[in-house]
Amino acid sequence: MDQTPGRMLGEPLSSPTTQSKKKSTSVMSFFSKVSWNLRLQKQEPLKNVFFILAETARDPSVKKRHMVMRGLGTMACETPDKVRKYKKIILDLLVHGLYDPVSSEVIHESMKTLTIILGKMQGKALGSFFIDITLQTRTLLDDENDSLRYSAFVLFGQLAALAGRKWKRFFTRQVKQTQDSLLTHLQDRNPQVATACKTTFQACSPYLRQSKDYSFQNEEDQRNPKLCRQLSHYHPELLQFFYANKIL
Repeated sequence: MDQTPGRMLGEPLSSPTTQSKKKSTSVMSFFSKVSWNLRLQKQEPLKNVFFILAETARDPSVKKRHMVMRGLGTMACETPDKVRKYKKIILDLLVHGLYDPVSSEVIHESMKTLTIILGKMQGKALGSFFIDITLQTRTLLDDENDSLRYSAFVLFGQLAALAGRKWKRFFTRQVKQTQDSLLTHLQDRNPQVATACKTTFQACSPYLRQSKDYSFQNEEDQRNPKLCRQLSHYHPELLQFFYANKIL
């Protein structure tokens, strides 16, 4: 990760050099053109726009990769019908950004855009992207950066609502492996993260229900007593919610 210690995502960076200003202006100009073309739909075919985005998403410049993720978010808000039409291409770009090897800012922007797009798609036709997104998002729940943790919890909670029958078994396993993180971050040092975690915990509650295959009481996993103790001490309202819905 390229995140500077002590600096939150979204905080202003130090003054850029003249050269970096020119690069930033060039990138902003590019995305302004994309947005303009999307509105007018006259100057450039959409497929060509996506080819440009796909190439730029793999550019060595972190700034350009970051702007692709942000640009996709703008497209999702301005032209949701086009997002549905080109969803596979867009999801591929966003998943690529989600796994960015060096930039936490690219990852963060990708998560925010995925949250927008998944909300508009309602989980339809996610295919194997669901697995890719879930696995990476789960690893970010414990990230040191507050902004990444917050966005990861929001996205993970959204995935809980989109799993459906097809991915229920897979997502249940992911929730089991995430239980410690959920418990830990109910007391997160950042109040916004703690609130997002609580919301996600409730969204994941159907996957905590005891069953023949996935019981927290089975021989392989004895974490149910720990869950009850911690919720009873710190969040009795969540424990009551789980009991009322026959989750515990």
